[in-house]
Amino acid sequence: MGKASGPPGQGIRLFFVLCLCLLPSVISSEDLQKIPLYLKGKEIRVEVARTPEERAQGLMGRRHLGKEEGMLFVFEEEGYHRFWMKDTLIPLSIAFIDREGRIVQITDMKPLTLTSHAPPKPILYALEMTQGWFSKNGIKVGDRVRFSK
Repeated sequence: MGKASGPPGQGIRLFFVLCLCLLPSVISSEDLQKIPLYLKGKEIRVEVARTPEERAQGLMGRRHLGKEEGMLFVFEEEGYHRFWMKDTLIPLSIAFIDREGRIVQITDMKPLTLTSHAPPKPILYALEMTQGWFSKNGIKVGDRVRFSK
């Protein structure tokens, strides 16, 4: 049996360096904070995408989304924020939401497309759910999204 070469602890340091390098690839949008939202008395759980990086990642690469789960995009300023489905595998519906929490438009989006989806007026939030969720639950333009009951 041969003697290990190198200073003591080198293997442990190398392990930690590799962990730190791989950490960003292990952290996914599934690690985002989940909060409850309320629409017409119905409670859903949503991941919150607040930073430009979280918003850019969105639901890309996901293979499934829970029945009563979605992703809420929160912007720093109102604007005509556009969405597309590049690298997004799940068919989604998106609700564009103004600063008062009113839905101003609901649009279905096809997976793996570069079609740009924009709201008809400035928004502060956008909510993505599995395609058809809004219509199945009677949610329509003009309805309010609430952060508490």
